[in-house]
Amino acid sequence: MTVDFTHLDGRPIHFVRGREILKAHPEIKDLMKKNPWTALWTVLLVSVQWSTAIVANELAWYWIVPLAYLFGAFLNHALYVVIHECTHNLVLQRAAANNLLGIFCDLALVVPSAMGFRKYHLMHHKFLGQYLRDPDIVRHEEARLIGNSPVRKALWLFLFSLSQALRPMQIKEVQFWDRWIVTNLAAVALVDILILVIIGPQALAYLALSTLFALGLHPLGGRWIQEHYLTADGQETYSYYGPLNKTCFNMGYHNEHHDFATVPWNNLPKVKRLAPEYYDHLKSYHSWTAVLLNYIFDPSMSSYSRIVRPAVNADE
Repeated sequence: MTVDFTHLDGRPIHFVRGREILKAHPEIKDLMKKNPWTALWTVLLVSVQWSTAIVANELAWYWIVPLAYLFGAFLNHALYVVIHECTHNLVLQRAAANNLLGIFCDLALVVPSAMGFRKYHLMHHKFLGQYLRDPDIVRHEEARLIGNSPVRKALWLFLFSLSQALRPMQIKEVQFWDRWIVTNLAAVALVDILILVIIGPQALAYLALSTLFALGLHPLGGRWIQEHYLTADGQETYSYYGPLNKTCFNMGYHNEHHDFATVPWNNLPKVKRLAPEYYDHLKSYHSWTAVLLNYIFDPSMSSYSRIVRPAVNADE
């Protein structure tokens, strides 16, 4: 395994390619519009998860783990994608309304994540690949700890949610606490207590495990490797075009998303169809499970399998 990231100069291709595609296909501007129907999907997903949690509370404990892994993880992963849509203000007209919808997603996720994700994910877009500025890049200490051991890589993926939660501590350019973070924390804590008291501990355990699996060692977890882990020389971002896109609002269309972050999930496949000459030649994936297994068992793959770029201001 390598002991450092792959260092490249210049800006990521997305800053240039998006402009080139718009020049060649100005009709893509018509795809840049809100999708309020996503809010209805959110209500449905949260309602189904709460209903399932009620059922789970009546089950034996040993049934909760497979239920969360085989069913709940898909719903909670979809809710995290809705939080992603809200982060880019792609659902409702006002930013505050998108914030509230994101917090509503958290009511089935057990942990308050929407407002923290909003703050740091936007930095990921702004400072893609910049060490200590892009929160998607692990620190050297974490990368060395994981190494290329299949066991440690699998354990890291299993606890990926913890890694993501701690990652913002390396970002010094923004203040973590604000009124939205506090609101998010208070709302989720209150609902968690109500679920525990009114429904029962097994219900809360089901929701928590659904979140752990949705972000961890699960077929859906291949997404964390697929998006930016280096498997083709010089290619910084990768898309996934497999069937699991239908379970998570086309989240696999990651090149298209980085090129056009103002295009909602339902229109991302249209971007690829309108501009195939820009995407068809790029390496992409059709199996998240294969991506996951390749990362775990390929000794050349590690947390250092990322492109890192020099720190520059977003407007440079």
